[in-house]
This record gives sequence, structure tokens and C-alpha cells, in this order.
Amino acid sequence: MSAEPRVAPGGIRDVGPLNWLICAVSGRVAGTGPPNLFLTLARRRGLFRGWLWFGGRLMPGGKLKRRETELVILRVAHLRECRYEFDHHVRLARRAGVRSADVERLKEGPDAGGWNPREQAILAAADELHHRRDLSDETWARLRARLTEPECVELCMLAGHYEMLATVITALRVRPDVPLKHRSPRPRR
Repeated sequence: MSAEPRVAPGGIRDVGPLNWLICAVSGRVAGTGPPNLFLTLARRRGLFRGWLWFGGRLMPGGKLKRRETELVILRVAHLRECRYEFDHHVRLARRAGVRSADVERLKEGPDAGGWNPREQAILAAADELHHRRDLSDETWARLRARLTEPECVELCMLAGHYEMLATVITALRVRPDVPLKHRSPRPRR
């Protein structure tokens, strides 16, 4: 796989002032500069804003607990081997109560010890959606014992959305963002 981006992150002229502002604010929240993913997707201006609205309804605006949302996203990113998605959400997950030990255990999967029954059911569903693109009746029953129907709908959409996003990131070869503290200072003029 080529390391060079297939679509370079856009500048203000490429993405427009509104999208540039959205990207800059998002970078501040994430502790990076404007995210490369956002600057790449924003080249398709209206689609970018529609995607942001949709994605925002899942995270952070969803009904699942933020910790659970981040666990699903991290699990999907791990299964997809999507470094960009994984690294970005490790930073966000820490704010949602996901500890370093959780991140490491997450790599082992839903059967690793330490998950509560609800988290285990959610992670098992994320795995099954990834591998089978469906949920068995047994997995559905486990979910329904712990989640409401609307939460189950959201979980399926969340996992599917981040599978789609991992595909886009991989296909476009979006480079990971560098946390601001690791960037070299700009020379003063």
C-alpha cells in the first residue's frame, strides 16, 4: 500500500472558509491541527457537512454511553487495522473513561476478562458485524438483554459507520494526525 495520500488534505481554498473553520476547531478539540481526514473529506464540501451531521448524531450525540461508543469505534478500527481511526479515537476515548488497560484488552476482544456483561455483548456484536456483516440470533438476544431496541439500532449504525470510514481512510491513504505536543514549532518571522 502506498504511503502517499491519494487525495491530499485541502487548504482553505479547496475546502472553503466554513469547512476550514470546522476543521480547525475539530483539531483543537482533538489536540492536533486540522484533522487530515476532515481536510480530505471537506474537498467535497456539502457531503462533508452532511457526513459531520450524521456522524455527530452517533458520536458524541448518540444514546449509547460515550465509553461504549469509543469501545466500539476502537474495536472496529483494530479489526480493520486502521491506524488513523484507532489513534484518533484512543485520544478521545481517554476523555470518555477508557483507560490504557482497556485499550490493550480491547485488542484481545470481547472474551478478554474485565468487561462488564453489557460491554462484552456490545463488543461481541461489533466483532460479528465486522466478520459476518450480520448478527446471529444468539448475539441479538444477548444485546437485547442489555440494550434497548433504539440502542441496538444505534450500535449497528455506529459499527457500520466506522467500518465505512475505515474503508475511506484506507482507500484514500489518509495519513495519521500528529498531536500538537509532538509537532516541531514553526519558525518565527
